[in-house]
Amino acid sequence: MTGPGGTSTAVRLIRADVDIPVNTPRVPAREAAQDELSDPMYHEHDPNLLERGLDHFWDWIGDLFAGAAGAAPGGPLGLVVLVLAVVGLVAALWWRLGTPRRAAPVPEALFGSTTRSAADHRTAAAAHAEANRWTEAVQERMRALVRSLEDRAVLDPRPGRTADEAAAEAGRLMSAHADRLRAAARAFDDVTYGGRTADAAAYRTLCALDLDIEAAKPLLTTDTAPGAAG
Repeated sequence: MTGPGGTSTAVRLIRADVDIPVNTPRVPAREAAQDELSDPMYHEHDPNLLERGLDHFWDWIGDLFAGAAGAAPGGPLGLVVLVLAVVGLVAALWWRLGTPRRAAPVPEALFGSTTRSAADHRTAAAAHAEANRWTEAVQERMRALVRSLEDRAVLDPRPGRTADEAAAEAGRLMSAHADRLRAAARAFDDVTYGGRTADAAAYRTLCALDLDIEAAKPLLTTDTAPGAAG
């Protein structure tokens, strides 16, 4: 088609069924995209807060391991060897020193508020042993041993006496059994205050000591006899 003055003018005919390109400015386009993506339907499968936190944590662990591997001699293999060496050292210390325990509380009185005879304590110990309750059996047999010493006037009956005190006092009068008495008191304290568990061997050892103490004759002098003047 020729326009006025002989100039040719190109005329573009656009059919109605052909899409017309739309040039939208950048900022409005970005805002429109953000509005569209804010629709909850696009976020139904997003990780929750805990999952995102775990992802960040494992990313941090991975970065830490990568950094350590780069600094360790021999790279990743050297780091693995170093970690295994540390684990082995910790296991060896655990086996050698045992499970860490809190500081043991101060031992309390050997006997409670209820007064029982030596025979009563032995009967209770035997009942516990029959039921394989070795910790309670050891406790009751130690109480029987000390109560027997009090009944024989080897020790003066004194409320609040601990197992260690009883063993020390009786050991001075029965020197042949002093070491075994201290060991028995230590076993009593371990199962009563130290969180340990007694076994059948510990109970049998204490029973044998109780019988030997029952048959032994204490060395009583004016300086060591109960109630003697200091």
